[in-house]
Amino acid sequence: MSAWRQRGVLARVLWPLGFIFSIVVALRRMAYRRGWMGVERLPVPVVVVGNIIAGGAGKTPLTLWLAQQLTTLGRKPGIVSRGYGRETSRILEVKVGTGGTAANVGDEPLLLAQRSGCPVFVGSDRAAAAQALLAAYPDSDLILCDDGLQHYRLARDVEIAVIDRRGLMNGWLQPAGPLREPASRLREVDALVLNDTEAAPVTGVPLFRMHLEGDIFYQLDNPATTCTISDLQGLKLHAVAGIGEPQRFFDHLAASGLRFESQAFPDHHHYTSADLSFAGDALVMTEKDALKCAGLTTLPIWVLPVDACIEPDLARFVLEKIDGSAPA
Repeated sequence: MSAWRQRGVLARVLWPLGFIFSIVVALRRMAYRRGWMGVERLPVPVVVVGNIIAGGAGKTPLTLWLAQQLTTLGRKPGIVSRGYGRETSRILEVKVGTGGTAANVGDEPLLLAQRSGCPVFVGSDRAAAAQALLAAYPDSDLILCDDGLQHYRLARDVEIAVIDRRGLMNGWLQPAGPLREPASRLREVDALVLNDTEAAPVTGVPLFRMHLEGDIFYQLDNPATTCTISDLQGLKLHAVAGIGEPQRFFDHLAASGLRFESQAFPDHHHYTSADLSFAGDALVMTEKDALKCAGLTTLPIWVLPVDACIEPDLARFVLEKIDGSAPA
């Protein structure tokens, strides 16, 4: 919301509600800390990836990167997620190629399952989802929780917060601003990942820097068919994005030299044919959006996968936190 970017008239009108929300947040956190509300401790380490602002900041690409890197280092991670926007609240395993759709498991969990090769379970109760995952895959030795920083029922061993180039915007709590928790919460996490930004909102926390890379597209209807930016030059293109910050995707395309008309949609948008009724030669979109767009247009859809690049090595940092020493 644009009103969250500054402390304007609307934000000031909503500030009293934000103050009430801050009290609720503080009381809820105290209840978990003092044991008034139950906390579930799993038999394996739990790594939570989250943020304190509403909307996406790069959590899913980071979770995917961690899953891939930890697997390379010999661990067997499982992933749990809320599955925002899905049609059911039941705990489900995300099964690729067997009927799992973004509508019933969520777009981000489906993407994680497709690309990570790890078991992925969804549920609003992440602790229960993790228990279901461990029951189905008992060899899993680590749980990655995608977007669970405020889900205090699930005990965690490592907390990672992501901040993107929007920073904390006006710095106020919802609904006056974008914050789910006060900015001071960031001083308590184990690592802060700066996604495409150099500005850290707090000090005293280990910092890691992240950016997304990708320049090879694949065709949605035929993933074996790929192309590069140069192959798309000269076409009348429409770029579509329904992610946390659509402009980040558009800027990535423009920086690669691509020319296009852009159309932003809300995060987790459920697309219809009318949304994609553009005149032109082709559409370009993110993987997350493409999961919900098959069969909705006769235009070719070119999908751009991106991969996180993180420095220094966050995966080894996580294992040091969990195991107490650097992995071999």
